[in-house]
Amino acid sequence: MYDVLIVGAGVIGGMLARQLSRYDLKICMLEKENDVAMGATKANSGIVHGGYDPEPGTLKAKLNAEGVQKLYDVADEIHAPYRKNGSFVCAFGTPEEEATVRELYERGLENGIKGLEILTGDEARALEPALSDKVSLVLNVTNAGIVCPYELTVAAIGNAMDNGAELKVNFAVDQIEKTAEGFKVTAKSGEVVSGKYLVNCAGAYSDRVAQMVGDNFFTIIPRAGEYMLLDKNEGSRVSHTIFQVPSVEGKGILVSPTVDGNLLTGPTAAKVESPSCTETTPEGLEIVARLAAKSVPSVNFRQVITSFSGVRSSEKGGDFIICPAKSVENMVHVAAIDSPGLTSCVAIADYAIEQLQAMGLALVQKANWCPTRENPHAFREMSDEEKDAYIKEHPAYGKIVCRCETVSEGEIRDAIRRNPPAHDIDGVKRRTRSGMGRCQGGFCMPYVMKLLSEENGQPMETITKNGEGSAQLTGKL
Repeated sequence: MYDVLIVGAGVIGGMLARQLSRYDLKICMLEKENDVAMGATKANSGIVHGGYDPEPGTLKAKLNAEGVQKLYDVADEIHAPYRKNGSFVCAFGTPEEEATVRELYERGLENGIKGLEILTGDEARALEPALSDKVSLVLNVTNAGIVCPYELTVAAIGNAMDNGAELKVNFAVDQIEKTAEGFKVTAKSGEVVSGKYLVNCAGAYSDRVAQMVGDNFFTIIPRAGEYMLLDKNEGSRVSHTIFQVPSVEGKGILVSPTVDGNLLTGPTAAKVESPSCTETTPEGLEIVARLAAKSVPSVNFRQVITSFSGVRSSEKGGDFIICPAKSVENMVHVAAIDSPGLTSCVAIADYAIEQLQAMGLALVQKANWCPTRENPHAFREMSDEEKDAYIKEHPAYGKIVCRCETVSEGEIRDAIRRNPPAHDIDGVKRRTRSGMGRCQGGFCMPYVMKLLSEENGQPMETITKNGEGSAQLTGKL
């Protein structure tokens, strides 16, 4: 019997597990995919939003304002890469757009956000020379930043597991039964776990999990956002994250550097039938290219190395849903976490813990809780002399497997061994960047498969790209 069961191992479920792991509790995360961070977490903009956008008085406004510094602090502790690069919100000469910039500035002040300023187009171009000459007014958000969302999640869950939390992957929740002791949760595979408290962090599927306990008071509206990622030779095109003034559909098409040195453009915002609708479309990518060029005309889209789509979880009320279940006791819904959910993830976790405590969950601080996690990128940050010395002690670090991203065999083996362990090719990719370069795994994938096979004792034919249905080999010739 666990004290707390968490359905979903995205950034919200993962950060909740990490924050709970400081207490003397038995915690288990239940994830339907073969790895963590497999939903909206692995396919979003990776932006730390400053807090100017949410309507004052909403949960989004409260948790965004609280969440920025909390996120930076936790990212430092668990060695998740981020950068405080600031963001621009641009108006393009119309009185309506310029009025929106001023309105967002006033809203940000009302939300308690510091470091906001309004720049003229010329002042903005002095900071960002590639900015369109049609930009007339800019909101400069100095506390904004960028983060790698899946590395943040892997690090948070790894830290939680190092502190005793458990993770079950390929656990697709199929049935939830309320018992006298708490909850009995059954997976489609037939596996059963029990817990005293239950937290629904199932992302785009959170309304379906809610329905399993008889709660029908919210419905998730899945919205797909398409992106294009450009090679690192475009990564310095801009230093800030460049937004256009937002619309009812969202914050619009952005142009932003990534923490790994690429350039990201997108997303669109299209309603889709299901959270599984993650296809990219010619029409969607054309919109991304056209509107990104409106902000930064010099972006060279011949340097696109991949495109992808992620599905965010919206709800008609427009705010986060973080509240007790209506139909059962000792359950909390953490749902409709769209933007600025990534920014707010630590604050959301803390807010959910407050609700669990109000329900009666005893929070006794562990004497030996460790808030830090070993830096998985320590080797690449060493000097050449330090690398030479390290390789003498650890020869696998001297063999480069991914030439595009300069990832060594030692780093890949560590990613397969360290919590949460990588079980498939994409799991290695998200932890080490092996396969994320220009060739997109064309050269390194076979060797990554070999290492997975050796480390996990699996035949090569059973190694998958991203779980069930994605085997890369059918047999041996």
